[in-house]
Amino acid sequence: MAVLPLVSSCFGAKYHALAPLRIVRGLVCLLVLLSTAFIMLVFFGFISAVIVRLFSISYSRKATSFLFGAWLALWPFLFEKINKTKVVFSGDIVPSGERILLIANHRTEVDWMYLWDLALRKGCLGYIKYILKSSLMRLPVFGWAFHILEFIPVERKWEADESIMRHMLSTFKDPQDPLWLALFPEGTDFTEQKCLRSQKYAAEHGLPILKNVLLPKTKGFCACLQELRGSLTAVYDVTIGYKYRCPSFLDNVFGVDPSEVHIHICRFPLDSILVSEDEMSMWLINRFQLKDRLLSNFQTQGQFPDQATEKGLSTVKSILNCMTILILTGTCMYYSFSSVWFKLYVYLVCAYLVPATYFNIRPQPILSFLKMRSNCHPSTNT
Repeated sequence: MAVLPLVSSCFGAKYHALAPLRIVRGLVCLLVLLSTAFIMLVFFGFISAVIVRLFSISYSRKATSFLFGAWLALWPFLFEKINKTKVVFSGDIVPSGERILLIANHRTEVDWMYLWDLALRKGCLGYIKYILKSSLMRLPVFGWAFHILEFIPVERKWEADESIMRHMLSTFKDPQDPLWLALFPEGTDFTEQKCLRSQKYAAEHGLPILKNVLLPKTKGFCACLQELRGSLTAVYDVTIGYKYRCPSFLDNVFGVDPSEVHIHICRFPLDSILVSEDEMSMWLINRFQLKDRLLSNFQTQGQFPDQATEKGLSTVKSILNCMTILILTGTCMYYSFSSVWFKLYVYLVCAYLVPATYFNIRPQPILSFLKMRSNCHPSTNT
């Protein structure tokens, strides 16, 4: 089988020049996002994800999702209102509040951030959880946030990842807990070299040769469906395209790219996907074949088919949310510098978050722990 030529939209001139004003504005935005993230983690994340969790996992998740949903909303505000990036939705119009598995192509390092724009519109921003490479958990501040939000870290080696992944998936089975679980089955972002290796592997194994996406890894996808099939509503197949250049993280921060983000959604009820691992794997590969065609057409036509109407972000609500976050975190920051007790609290929380994130430690509810202990040591009658 022949290896197809590559078609890429990840290279080319930037949409906006990196002018001095954009640099200053970007640095200010980045400083605000980092500082507010730190304060939210220390003062609110620790309480909701650790203290409340000692009494109820469900209420802990609800509190954490509410608090961090407000902070995460700062990113769509940056993308759509400050940077003026146009987000265009197409395909199926999906309902709000579903428990879903979301699969997407991985064009660049920031694809996952644009899923927040969709989740925000569906009222599920605080409930989105990603399966991501474990090295990201070691990022300062952001790694702590990934841990508190219960992202699933993987090494991208199934032998090492299976037990950890299945264990964490097993904790997401409660249908009363809202869930958007996001997976990038390619396992890494798209580059020309990776695409050539993927095409070579596909040719050697009689699999479809793709030019705009990598051949998906099926083990993680199958594990998600096997563990959560009884509690999920649907699978969302999301395809992301950029005009006119794939952005990097700093492109997003400084607002130089992209001019438009196109998000195409196909919704599949769980009962439409067959149960056996081989059938689930073939379903996923077939979906990536269709993704490949969608992206080829996108590059020639400049849009995905069946453009849908999604409500835009409210400028007033976005500004009020931003001001609320700034006031809350600014107040906490003031006391952190002026009170020795607040300083001590910050030091203690940081001392907890560092090993908890590194070793993936989460407390269990006290009552569940006591019940487990009593089951392990049953009383005996004499």
